[in-house]
Amino acid sequence: MTTPTDDRPRSKVARLIEEYGLDGLGAELEARWTDDGDDRLSLRDLADYFNRRLLDAALRDTGRATLDTDVASAYRTLTDDDVGRGVRTDTRTALAEEGVDVDALERDFVTYQAIRTYLTEWRDAAYEHPSDETKRANDRESIQRLLTRTLSVTEDRLAKLRDTDRIAAEEFEVFVDAQVLCQQCGTQYAVAEFIDNRGCDCLQTEHPSD
Repeated sequence: MTTPTDDRPRSKVARLIEEYGLDGLGAELEARWTDDGDDRLSLRDLADYFNRRLLDAALRDTGRATLDTDVASAYRTLTDDDVGRGVRTDTRTALAEEGVDVDALERDFVTYQAIRTYLTEWRDAAYEHPSDETKRANDRESIQRLLTRTLSVTEDRLAKLRDTDRIAAEEFEVFVDAQVLCQQCGTQYAVAEFIDNRGCDCLQTEHPSD
């Protein structure tokens, strides 16, 4: 984890983390921003995540137990441009009745720029984009994990259906494969082969090797 310097600039995010008692959130924001895997969040996503944590903390301060789904729904209603005025008003009223100072909470909501300033200037963090090779390898691995999970779930569900006489089956084997069809030339690839090959052969002249 990055250790903040002593000559740090003022940061709204840092102040709110302290005021709302969100210990450890700063380190989590940094980890989620600099992660190279599936857990990485963009600055905009981190801003939404941070604001939901503020809403959750505000509700907890009223003594109310919260669920992630409740917080996410309320936050969307407060911030989404597609939400009707009546629905937003109802949500603000409900939160106020719970004891939340909605106006103050909304003033505390941060933008992605504030998150970026906090991470880069307060925590001295930096996100290094993975190389093309690393990105291909990571995505190949993620897809393979999904396929393996799909295979496992399918086998389990079919076995349960068989064992409860809901389908007629004895021993069976399940195959799960993802194929990519190039609509330019009609060539079909296994998805892993497609990634390792850096796409279709018919377009390689346009995308030379690294």
